[in-house]
Amino acid sequence: MKTTLTDEQIRRYRDDGFIVLDEFLDPDEIENWRRCTEEGIQERLKTTHLQNQGDPDSYYAQVFTQAIKLRDVHEGMRQIMDDPRLGKLAADLAGVDGIRIWHDQALIKPPFGNATAWHCDNPFWSFSSRDAISLWVALDDATLSNGCLYYLPGTHQTATFDPTPIGANQRDLFKIYPQWLEVEPVATPCKAGSAVLHNGLVAHGAGANMTHRPRRAMTCAYMPDGATFNGRRNVLSEPYHNSLKIGDVIDKEDEVPLIWLR
Repeated sequence: MKTTLTDEQIRRYRDDGFIVLDEFLDPDEIENWRRCTEEGIQERLKTTHLQNQGDPDSYYAQVFTQAIKLRDVHEGMRQIMDDPRLGKLAADLAGVDGIRIWHDQALIKPPFGNATAWHCDNPFWSFSSRDAISLWVALDDATLSNGCLYYLPGTHQTATFDPTPIGANQRDLFKIYPQWLEVEPVATPCKAGSAVLHNGLVAHGAGANMTHRPRRAMTCAYMPDGATFNGRRNVLSEPYHNSLKIGDVIDKEDEVPLIWLR
């Protein structure tokens, strides 16, 4: 796993809100991530929550199979996600002293799957931070044909924490941020084993999968250590959510494990 960053890469991430790291995983690591992701998805799909396949014919279910918190149901995925090298990578890019896992999730865009509309991540989460960061690892080649990620560079600098839609209409986000219509989108096609990291407030989406093969990715969202509760439940368990007051630090180890501290 290649996690060493240059000063230029850190600068580019902070300016643009995203960065692509080619050849992030070696071939053996790619196979291990694929195996653990597939096995974890099968375990998660046995449950009735933390996945989006309740109505398989809905638009969103055809955007991707979304299976959240595979770390909780698969030991191999737990070992992958708890790797402190990932925490340090996220902390170095974000410029924070500690990183907690917010949640991992597999995102499998099916053959001929729908596009992922423009959106920002952090407004959905239970904490509000300009330093939130996500890791997206390609388990297949991500191409212009099968749904690679697109970004609007620099939008994390003007985004707010107001809720943003993620529906079928690509233009919905621009009703909130009409000034972003002038930002030139950047596509990020990359080979299997590459990683894309992005700020929790940068606008991004993904194209439709126009091929007969799935486009698989494994991702993890990270919360800076010390982040506080904003009132949204998101992926918090009901008991923990109910125990929190707005402004409380979110630090329950079995819900948001600390994987890196300087």
